[in-house]
Amino acid sequence: MAHHKIYDAEKLAAYSSIAGPAVQAAGGQFLVRGPAATREDIGDSQRTIVVEFESLETAVGLYESPTYRKALAVIEGAADRDFRILEGLE
Repeated sequence: MAHHKIYDAEKLAAYSSIAGPAVQAAGGQFLVRGPAATREDIGDSQRTIVVEFESLETAVGLYESPTYRKALAVIEGAADRDFRILEGLE
């Protein structure tokens, strides 16, 4: 899961062009991608992305991969990111 506050849309597009295919190649399925439909409590309407992977290890492996590291270098300074890898319920 990631939350973004975006400052540079061009860098975000460049990041997405690298990260999106890398996520899909690792078997990731985008479940949510976009701003919040509603905002509750102290929530923010910033861009939110939720991706499901086969396993925690697969998600961590993608995050640590050279391709995803390249994507992170592209987006550096272009967005405030709150990125979390969570273990799902069984």
